[in-house]
Formats: sequence, C-alpha cells, structure tokens
Amino acid sequence: MGRGAPNCLTCVHFHVTWDPKFPRGCRLFEIKTPRLPSQVVLETTGRHCPGFELSPRVKPKERHA
Repeated sequence: MGRGAPNCLTCVHFHVTWDPKFPRGCRLFEIKTPRLPSQVVLETTGRHCPGFELSPRVKPKERHA
C-alpha cells in the first residue's frame, strides 16, 4: 500500500449496511457512514486507516507487457 488513503471498497473490513442514511461500514472500527470509512478515520485521528487489509476477493490487476 502506498502513502495515500486506502480504498475501503477493497478492504476485508468494509461492508454495505441496510441503513440508507449510512450505507457504508467498517467492521473493525464499528462505524457506519454515508462516506467511505477511511475518510472518517482520517478526520478523526489525523492519520490514514491503520486497519486496512486487502480482501482476498480482490483480484490483482493484470499487467500488460
């Protein structure tokens, strides 16, 4: 992972909630938000999310030679 904010959509802790007002959630930090959870973590702590783990469901990008 680089120095930028992690992409919650590829994190093992990310989930979609049933709450239309707070559709995105993080199981690790137990938060629901209308934005990406990593944005809330950054605003709250001043640091990028320390709990990001790449989901095994994410396929690596193919590189073309």
